[in-house]
Amino acid sequence: MKQLKIAVIAGDGIGPEVINEGIKVLNKVAELDSSFQFIFTHFPWGCEFYSRNGVMMDDDGIEQLKKFDAIYLGAVGFPGVPDHISLWDLLLKIRKSFDQYVNIRPVKLLKGAHLPLVNVKREDIDMLFIRENSEGEYSGAGEWLFKGQEHEVVLQNGVFSRKGTERIIRYAFEIAKKECRSLTSISKANALNYSMVFWDQIFDEVSAEYPEVETASYLVDAAAMLMIKDPKRFEVVVTSNLFGDILTDLGAAIAGGIGLAAGANINPERNFPSMFEPIHGSAPDIAGKGIANPLASIWSASQMLDFFGYEAYGQVVLDAIEQLLLEGEVLTPDMKGTASTSEVGNRVTDIIESIISSNKV
Repeated sequence: MKQLKIAVIAGDGIGPEVINEGIKVLNKVAELDSSFQFIFTHFPWGCEFYSRNGVMMDDDGIEQLKKFDAIYLGAVGFPGVPDHISLWDLLLKIRKSFDQYVNIRPVKLLKGAHLPLVNVKREDIDMLFIRENSEGEYSGAGEWLFKGQEHEVVLQNGVFSRKGTERIIRYAFEIAKKECRSLTSISKANALNYSMVFWDQIFDEVSAEYPEVETASYLVDAAAMLMIKDPKRFEVVVTSNLFGDILTDLGAAIAGGIGLAAGANINPERNFPSMFEPIHGSAPDIAGKGIANPLASIWSASQMLDFFGYEAYGQVVLDAIEQLLLEGEVLTPDMKGTASTSEVGNRVTDIIESIISSNKV
């Protein structure tokens, strides 16, 4: 039996609650297959850990994580700990240390999910965002000069290397080619006359190697408008770290809400573990109440199954989420239901068992 070692960082707020349901789903799939199993190891890192120890994770935390096949992250952030500390000292530290340079965020409106747009068909909202995840505007490069003085100056530098830019664009072309879908690049070359002009140049260069892939390129402000007015024109999308971060939250809003938004941080070469997470926050206001929506966490579990080569099971998990939404009977309060977090997870696992048993996946 193949054993897949998963490091679990449940994190803060509702993180432990939603991640438990994702683990429940992964264990159910493995139980029904029997050729593989998940071995979960839990780490207590996050803002509560910071409040006790002054650090977000153990000093040798990265070294501890290296031995795992993947990382499953709940949510990070809590009042009293500055956001830049909780982000840079845990999430971004892991992404950068493990060269997780591909961020994958599906923006797909499942059947049964709320359709917030008018004059748009449900099937029109089906995008896959490939976001550069290791440099760009989140490189951490810059300087704070004359701090506290009247002439203080802050410099925040975006870093766009040829290697970093080309590899993310090429990854996106490979996905678009494999799925026979169009690829759209989103930049802002009219205003960012170095970084985004460079981005567009690299996109054009790589595009020449993929004549079979239909391409388009939009400025980020126009893309934001078109995602609302005409979402069907976006299939596979590639963009920078900052633009991808912003646009995928917009995507979550048009694809059923943040409670359905999942993300994968991938090291394609598999030299290091990749990381899977719901992209919602820690929601400390509802933590411990048992009403948090676990579907984004479960969707990220589906992404993990895809990553390990179990795409059929990954699809089963998505089908189960969709059936749950269509039934409309076991939903958390944010989706106008009355069910608890665990009840949603239980129903999803029941549907998974039913699908697998009937289809012999």
